[in-house]
Amino acid sequence: MSVAVKICGLNDAGSVAAAVAGGAALVGFVFFRASPRYVEPETAARRRANVPKSILKVGLVVDADDATLARIVERAGIDMLQLHGAETPARAAEIHLRFGLPVMKVIPVETALDVDKAREFESVADRLMFDARPPKDATRPGGNAPPFDWTLLKGRAFAKPWLLAGGLTAANVADAVRASGARAVDVSSGVETAPGQKSPAKIAEFLKIAAAL
Repeated sequence: MSVAVKICGLNDAGSVAAAVAGGAALVGFVFFRASPRYVEPETAARRRANVPKSILKVGLVVDADDATLARIVERAGIDMLQLHGAETPARAAEIHLRFGLPVMKVIPVETALDVDKAREFESVADRLMFDARPPKDATRPGGNAPPFDWTLLKGRAFAKPWLLAGGLTAANVADAVRASGARAVDVSSGVETAPGQKSPAKIAEFLKIAAAL
């Protein structure tokens, strides 16, 4: 059984094609302006037009207000919203109800106590993602490249499916999966040549390795 992969921060046709060809289970588009991977909802709509229905299209947002979310949902044509900010369980439930889309809540992790916080979202989120807590001087909550202690997740069970993120690359994804027990992973900076510049070759390599795990 291969590990499912989400390729996040896609912003050009070549990288989207590589994600589809390589067997990604999910593709992600970033709707957070501070990110070098930011795309307009209209751009995301054009990119996802060539993505099969079997692949989930995910929109990453950070503490977005309802007007912003409405524009994204109406124009981008995504299947799921990824909440990557300080959204509370109540806000996650509200977004799900208001916009009628599944939500994935990202949990920033540094210690075991951070992992425990996922329990608060099990009843309101459709999926969970565990990402490295960003450095104190970071300007964005994800895509900063550092991993966390993957063993914090080993043997843990959650009521909802979860993904491992944070500093994953083709070189370390096998170790990350073994250490954490993850059956789904998310990669962004690890398949880039520079921030916001995806590499189709790196995407293909990552997906090939994950498929063998």
